[in-house]
Amino acid sequence: MKRIVTIIGARPQFVKVSAFHRAVIKRKGLQHYIIHTGQHFDQNMSKVFFDEMNIPTPDINLNIGGGTHGENTGRMIEQIEKQLIKKDPDWVVLFGDTDSTLAGAISATKLHIPIAHVEAGLRSWNRLMPEETNRILTDHCSDILFCPSEAAKHNLESEGIKGDRIIPTGDIMYDVALYVKDRLDSENGVLNEYKVASKKYVLATIHRAENTNDRTALESIIHCLNMIKQDVILPLHPRTEKALNKYALALPSHVKPIKPVGYKEMLVLEKNAFFIVTDSGGVQKEAYFHEVPCITLRNETEWVELVDAGVNFLVGSKTDRFEEALQKILTCEFDFSDNLYGTGTSAEKMVDSLIKRMS
Repeated sequence: MKRIVTIIGARPQFVKVSAFHRAVIKRKGLQHYIIHTGQHFDQNMSKVFFDEMNIPTPDINLNIGGGTHGENTGRMIEQIEKQLIKKDPDWVVLFGDTDSTLAGAISATKLHIPIAHVEAGLRSWNRLMPEETNRILTDHCSDILFCPSEAAKHNLESEGIKGDRIIPTGDIMYDVALYVKDRLDSENGVLNEYKVASKKYVLATIHRAENTNDRTALESIIHCLNMIKQDVILPLHPRTEKALNKYALALPSHVKPIKPVGYKEMLVLEKNAFFIVTDSGGVQKEAYFHEVPCITLRNETEWVELVDAGVNFLVGSKTDRFEEALQKILTCEFDFSDNLYGTGTSAEKMVDSLIKRMS
C-alpha cells in the first residue's frame, strides 16, 4: 500500500482536505493519513467542519495552538517529524499557507519525503503577511506544485520553478463548492434564522491581523460598514471580537454580529448575499463561485484574476476606495462567465499525479 499523509490545522484546510480525501479513497492501493496540528482549536472553528464535510477523524491530533507564529511552528515541526518517521509516507500533501503548512514542509523536506503543495504559486507580494512567507518557502520545498490558476503558474515560473514540477489543476475549493451545492440545508431556514431575505443583505467577514490589530484600520472598516444601507451579517471571528472589546468599538446598529458558522451555512449566506465584504482569501473565491460581487478589505490579493475580471474590488481600509467600490456594485452589471478555476475535478488530477509519481 502506498501512503499519503496530509497535514492540516486551520479552518480552510479542513474544507480542502475533504475533496482530496474523497478522491483518494476512490483509488485502490492508497492509504490516507490526516495529521491535525490543532492550530485552530476553537470548537466553532474546527470540529464543525469535520462533522459537516464528512472528513474522517484525524489519525493524529497534535493539539498545538494558541502561541506565537514562532512558538507554534517550532512545536509543530518537532511533533510532525516524529509522526512522519512513524508513518513513513510516500508523499506529504500540504494545503495553503498556514503555520501548519510551513511546519509540514520543513519536517518533510528534512526527512527527504516528497512534498506536494496544493494552492501553489499564490502571491500577495506583501512580505508583512506571515502567509506570504509560508507559501513561498513551502513552494520552494515542494516536489509537485498544484496551481489553481494561470497567474499562480506564472508566479512560480518567474521564480525559476519550471518543468513537470508545476501541475495546473484548477482550484480544489471549486471542487468542494460543487460537491456541497446539492447538499445544502434549507436555505430558507438559514435566512429566516437571521431574519434576512435573499439579496437583501450584505455578508461581511473580518479577521486578518492587519485589520484587527490596528485600531485606526478597524475604526475605518466600521465606518465603511456604516455606508452600507442593507443589513450586514457579520460572522464574528474570535480575533475580531477581542479587538472590538479591546478598543471599545461599537458596530453600527444594522450590522448583526453572529457566531462563526459552519461551512454549509456560510455558503448559504454567501450565495444569497447582495454583495460580500471580506479580508479572507477563500471567501473572495467563493463569492465568485456564487456570482456575487466582492469588496476586499486588503491592499493586495492572491486572486488577482478576480480583480482583473472586475468582480472583486481591493480597498484596504480606505473609506474613499470603499465608497467608490460600493457605487460600482450598486450601478454596474457583472460578468461571471469566465471559467477561472477549472471544472471541479482538481482533486482527481492531484491524486492522478501522485499515483503516476509513485509508480
